[in-house]
Amino acid sequence: MTDTLIRGRLLSFHADPEDTEDSHRYLEDGALLIRDGRIAAMGDGPTLARDNPQARQIDHRPHLVLPGFIDPHIHFPQGQVVASYAAQLLDWLNDYTFPAEAAFADPAHAARMAGAFLDLLLGHGTTTACAFGSVHPGSIDALFAQAEARGMAMLGGKVMMDRNALPEVQDTAQSSYDDSRALIDRWAGRGRLTYAITPRFAITSTPAQLEAAGALAAEFPHLPVQTHLNENRDEIDLTSSLYPNARDYLDIYERYGLLGPRSLMGHSIHLTPREIARMAETGTRAIHCPTSNLFLGSGLFDREGLRAAGVVTGVATDIGGGTSWSMLRTLDEAYKVSQMRRQRMTPLASFHWATRGNALALGMADRIGTLEVGTDADLVVLDARATPAMRMRAETIRSLSEELFLIETLGDDRAVAETYVGGKPMKSQAAAL
Repeated sequence: MTDTLIRGRLLSFHADPEDTEDSHRYLEDGALLIRDGRIAAMGDGPTLARDNPQARQIDHRPHLVLPGFIDPHIHFPQGQVVASYAAQLLDWLNDYTFPAEAAFADPAHAARMAGAFLDLLLGHGTTTACAFGSVHPGSIDALFAQAEARGMAMLGGKVMMDRNALPEVQDTAQSSYDDSRALIDRWAGRGRLTYAITPRFAITSTPAQLEAAGALAAEFPHLPVQTHLNENRDEIDLTSSLYPNARDYLDIYERYGLLGPRSLMGHSIHLTPREIARMAETGTRAIHCPTSNLFLGSGLFDREGLRAAGVVTGVATDIGGGTSWSMLRTLDEAYKVSQMRRQRMTPLASFHWATRGNALALGMADRIGTLEVGTDADLVVLDARATPAMRMRAETIRSLSEELFLIETLGDDRAVAETYVGGKPMKSQAAAL
């Protein structure tokens, strides 16, 4: 297979900018040599071009080339739920989300939505996501089949939920175990796919079902677990009434063996000091969903507080409670949440969070999230002058940090000039189709 040489202004992180000034590598005229879907070399553009005359060259200068964005919390069946009006989380779930997810019993609908879902992610520069399916195993079959066809690194799992929802989106403790186990056997470790054990949240799972989820986690400790935690005050109150013997929300999951460095707790807003300490001790991840939290009035994520306590965090769109498919728009809202909490988040910290930071949260930083040699060639190309408003502001830009903040604040899918998966251009290909 012919090598590909991608030219551009390269930015990749090797450390958290909030830990050290030596956090990233930036090449003003850089190049990536792509071979068999992976990065074979990163370095000076003219030098790599001279040393690899046989390579097919793609020149993205003066655009920025970064690792592809990673979205660690998103709901695959909720693409048609975005922008649905509701007062609070529980109303929104009952009025819009559960009816929409019921439609995924139809394999044809699931397949059509899976293609649209992945193309929207790629169009916004997101190359990997950790997705909740519907209760139907076919939803994950559809998602993984489409992701495999695109060569994407995708994580996902069918939700386990056996109460407090429409009958059409309920399973049982036993069927949720059996269906999840069959999906693991069918998909886990196939290509770039990873199965995620997915009890939706404590409200929609009986103790028997959380026990089944814990059994899966014990049988497959290398697989991630994803669920929701402390998103909304009414949700927390209802959860406490359903599990009166638990010390707090987190304790429910701990009792069933669902905590650990592979566990992703979406939202994690209203945490008690005990919960924060226990998340740090177990390595459990907290995933920030800023557009969703603001849209549903859920609360303000304490990024600096969790960081100071030693909790690893990620940042995610949470489609369809979230209001944008774009990680750029998500970073913009995360910045505003930090401002409301009087916490500082620099542009470098933002882009680290959406790339290497989210890869660390998923336990996948050895394969995605950086431009290191040997990692998968998943890339996003960003244009700081993509719109008239961006071009006008860009005239006064004097530093990389200012440029990143411009892209974060004013950018969306129009600022994504191209997206690569395994070294293959995907946004332009989807547009052509």
